Amino acid sequence: MSGVGPVEPGEGTRAGDDDPDPGPTHPRGRLARLYGPHRRMFLTTTTVAALLAGGGYLYATRPQKPPPPPPPPPPYPSQVVDISYLDAEPAPPNASPRSFGLSVVLSVQSGPPVTVTRIAQPYAGLSVTSSPRPPFRTKAGSARKIDIAMHVTECGKVPENAGLPFLDVTLRNTRAIEPHSYILGSRYAHDLSAALHVACGNRSR
Repeated sequence: MSGVGPVEPGEGTRAGDDDPDPGPTHPRGRLARLYGPHRRMFLTTTTVAALLAGGGYLYATRPQKPPPPPPPPPPYPSQVVDISYLDAEPAPPNASPRSFGLSVVLSVQSGPPVTVTRIAQPYAGLSVTSSPRPPFRTKAGSARKIDIAMHVTECGKVPENAGLPFLDVTLRNTRAIEPHSYILGSRYAHDLSAALHVACGNRSR
């Protein structure tokens, strides 16, 4: 009997629309499925980590600035203090006939305050007191009048003519303590000599 009918597949053959066995799922496919929904978060985290790492490297390798230099020390007190002679003054009340007064002005130009701890003069026959009494302090940019009272204790130990007299002043600030001698000029020398002549003029030297 002849006729045309469906062709049966031969032994060992498979129909074209049958899928082959897909086999086991490749690991890469699982990673792709996991990465897909979290891609944006992954990229953001990676970017932030890279920026932090780069910033840390730049900070660690940045040029080191040298430390600022220390501030300069304050000046020595004798460098910023000036003492000038003002005038002869009346003797202090109740003073002896051998006493007389002079006045000076002390000014501090700059730096920390300066304290006067002692005022003296070089002649053994003279004693000195002052108003204000040491110690007293004067700030930078200000001046202070000092009234000096001198008393002749022994005429034989004072000069007849004080040619170049000076005043010994001990100064202190945060830098140092300094004894310093101030030459007060010709007017001071003249007034001091005149006062000594009055104090010792009628007495044996």
